[in-house]
Amino acid sequence: MTSWNTFDADEIAALTQGDSFFAAPGERDCPACGERRLRAYFTAPENARRPTLVSYVWCGGCDKFVGTRARHPEGLIFSDPLAALPVAERRELERSLTAFLAHLDELWERGALPQTFTA
Repeated sequence: MTSWNTFDADEIAALTQGDSFFAAPGERDCPACGERRLRAYFTAPENARRPTLVSYVWCGGCDKFVGTRARHPEGLIFSDPLAALPVAERRELERSLTAFLAHLDELWERGALPQTFTA
């Protein structure tokens, strides 16, 4: 089973360089291992008290990830292949980071990700 580690501070800083995932949502080179396996997924939890955007950025090559919460940019609309899941099924999927990221990878392989964005 995959053992995920977080990106270090320099790698996280590198993730913020170049085009945003909203402008260029495809895979990119990982700042940790250099493989073109860096992927991202965004979601906007409906139960958040204020407009919130949750992001997951991970590399399937070196098993590093980072998750963040930020203010949901006003007007940002995006596709979410997990939106149709029943609440209980989604909660179960999100219970394990390993299973969740494996599911997201599977969605990439099937072409359901990357997401599309409009502002």
